[in-house]
Amino acid sequence: MQHDVIIIGGGIVGLATALQIKKSNSSLSILLLEKENELAKHQTGNNSGVIHSGIYYKPGSLKATNCLRGYHLLLDFCKQNNIPFELCGKIIVATDEAEKPLLNNLFVRGQQNGLKNLKRLTEAELKEHEPHVKGIEGIFVPQTGIVDYKVVAEKYGEVLRHQGAEIKLGEKVIDIKTESNQVTVVTDQKSYTAKLVVNCAGLYSDKVAKMTIKDLNVKIIPFRGEYFKLRKEKEYLVKNLIYPVPDPNFPFLGVHFTRMAKGGVEAGPNAVLAFQREGYKKSQINLAELGETLAWPGFQKVAAKYWRTGMGEMYRSFSKAAFTKALQKLIPEIQEADLVEGGAGVRAQACDRQGGLVDDFLILEEKQVINVCNAPSPAATSSLAIGETVSKLVLDRW
Repeated sequence: MQHDVIIIGGGIVGLATALQIKKSNSSLSILLLEKENELAKHQTGNNSGVIHSGIYYKPGSLKATNCLRGYHLLLDFCKQNNIPFELCGKIIVATDEAEKPLLNNLFVRGQQNGLKNLKRLTEAELKEHEPHVKGIEGIFVPQTGIVDYKVVAEKYGEVLRHQGAEIKLGEKVIDIKTESNQVTVVTDQKSYTAKLVVNCAGLYSDKVAKMTIKDLNVKIIPFRGEYFKLRKEKEYLVKNLIYPVPDPNFPFLGVHFTRMAKGGVEAGPNAVLAFQREGYKKSQINLAELGETLAWPGFQKVAAKYWRTGMGEMYRSFSKAAFTKALQKLIPEIQEADLVEGGAGVRAQACDRQGGLVDDFLILEEKQVINVCNAPSPAATSSLAIGETVSKLVLDRW
């Protein structure tokens, strides 16, 4: 079965990439393959639903440029398709003197990235935004919002089908064979040929990339982020979104409070090593996948360097009291009894052989395959811009 482009992965990035290719050249025939029986089941369907402003990312990086562009494309798409969203803004809170310089760096970075109307907040002004928060200084980021990305992704899929793209669910890719003028994608059901393949396989993007790149320098390390929810009667403690000042050594934002587009308030996440790539519960263990992670030289270097932080995260995973204590840094009134177990997501974090947690989106090009090998947060916000970026690479081949 001949197609122009085959996209592997039915998460928000794969769907957005298909949309942008179709938008740029509607005559191209596109097939999207997803191993699950529904779209957006993993990273997209389990994230916290935040529309990110782009304040955190290094100016000029793919994360910064795609987040800023993707933000506006996402809002336009939601408006055009009547998808509810809300730009409620968020506060980033410094809780001690040591965090003040880091907070200032974030403010400057936000300005460098073109964010307008950022506001520095005094202790009293923090209370005006969030009466129950404890902090000595803060930033108000008006651009931040909330949306249900599962709804967004499903609408991407609906528009794609309407435009004539083919989406096949329940087909897992098991091999890719490149020939001089075409590439064959083999699934557990059948084979398909195309001129070009785009790999947007998320948690398995490195596995798919290795089908055509034998000496791949990155491996996806799955980090589970576990959430609690506030009991209904305690939701008044959080008006919108409350974030700590992030540790600049890590690609994680720290435990925070998020009012959800679908209702309720989430608290978290922590960041612990998942014992399988789609391990949403502590009890889920895939020994082969865990063995691969532990054997990766890059992960061993990360573990050696940050073992104290990792042990703290793991301890919080098993101790509700410790998790509560971390949340009390922002809202001292929070008590253990106010928290009920929430969901969890798994972040596909690329780690290179040298021990670097890849901090930017990573796109690896070959003659017949384009691999999106690192697209964690803010990929959902950035999805249509990442799709544009990849679409340009695709259309350069035509």
